[in-house]
Amino acid sequence: MQQQQITPPDHPIVSISFWQAFLFWLKLGFISFGGPAGQIAVMHQELVEQKRWISEKRFLHALNYCMLLPGPEAQQLAIYIGWLMHRTAGGLVAGILFVLPSLFILIALSWIYIEFGDVPIIAGLFYGIKPAVTAIVFHATYRIGSRSLKNNFLYLIAAAAFIAIFFFNVPFPLIVLSAAILGYLLSKKQPHLFAAQNAHQSKQKHYGAALIDDDTPPPAHAIFRWTQLTKILVIAALLWCIPIISLTLSLGWEHAYTQMAWFFTKAALLTFGGAYAVLPYVYQGAVNHYAWLSPTQMIDGLALGESTPGPLIMVVAFVGFVGGFNHALLGADHLFLAGTLGAVIVTWFTFLFSFVFILAGAPIIESTHNELKFTAPLTAITAAVVGVILNLALFFSYHVLWPQGFDHAFNYEAAIITIAAMIALFKFQINVLYVIFASALCGLVLYLFV
Repeated sequence: MQQQQITPPDHPIVSISFWQAFLFWLKLGFISFGGPAGQIAVMHQELVEQKRWISEKRFLHALNYCMLLPGPEAQQLAIYIGWLMHRTAGGLVAGILFVLPSLFILIALSWIYIEFGDVPIIAGLFYGIKPAVTAIVFHATYRIGSRSLKNNFLYLIAAAAFIAIFFFNVPFPLIVLSAAILGYLLSKKQPHLFAAQNAHQSKQKHYGAALIDDDTPPPAHAIFRWTQLTKILVIAALLWCIPIISLTLSLGWEHAYTQMAWFFTKAALLTFGGAYAVLPYVYQGAVNHYAWLSPTQMIDGLALGESTPGPLIMVVAFVGFVGGFNHALLGADHLFLAGTLGAVIVTWFTFLFSFVFILAGAPIIESTHNELKFTAPLTAITAAVVGVILNLALFFSYHVLWPQGFDHAFNYEAAIITIAAMIALFKFQINVLYVIFASALCGLVLYLFV
């Protein structure tokens, strides 16, 4: 593959201390807006182009691996690079700081939303944000579909997934499992259906010598060892078992906190395709089954998640906070504490596995991530996810455009904002944050003065 030569900077590449990296990961946690695409772009600009901590080829190699895993790929990429540079401690710092600022911000915003959501100004802002979120989910469906549906067979999988969840309310985990099995079985007889070059492998550029360069041998800690794998898996098992057993013994299995821990454990293992893929599952469980929050609150939570730094899947912290607050799980006198504990619990069980996948799996999967028997099931899952996200978009549309049901009036104002937001996203490719901001202002004006 021909590389485009870029004039390398004059300054030499020197070793990067743990604390230098710590400060960068801390900064990244506060500036990582724009969803996974924006977050990956920020890391590429900072680490590959400017700081030259890692080469383009090694960066893309890590990214391709992370995109095969369930969970937020941008956070996992940060863990991977942090681990590659500074062992396990570097990976832990990179991954924790990627989500910690957004956790604190979302707890504060969730409390403001619950306490002051009926204040005209706040209500007006959300009146405009909800249609924008509807447009954003439709745009996400298009983006993921255009990237992953490379042939008619994959379109068929997406259509079948949509029909299954929209008309028959088939559980999301069953759709994922069925798609994975189908992909694995068909890859043996029809491998061409799943063979596609990863888009991130094209247009590689050379930005000068990097600290971790194309030919830099893997550090000692990145070489697979059974003892290291066993150690990580045992520690991870303890970090999962101790909290959930403690919750079960102290509160009972049916308690909301325990069910949150178990539910978001399953969600963490099903997020192939990014945050939008798991949102339908979270909706099915948190809204329909457990009733931790209402459909309207779910839409509002996604709006908050889009507006804050960190991975979009951090919307689960909002779900946990609202669930703990709404149900007064620690009593009527401790509502904020109940919400905060719910947010912490769901965040812990959602992101724990991202660290496990990288710290335990990177030395193994790096040598197998291009094998079709591993990638075909994931390709089929991603295709199914497109249909599931389309169902989510229609769900949001229904609750935004007919807030009181089909038997009541159609909300023309919300429809206009939705159409304008879709034009901004599809035609002009305006940043999501700007779309949300403009929609919020429109909603405020309409709510207060019309």
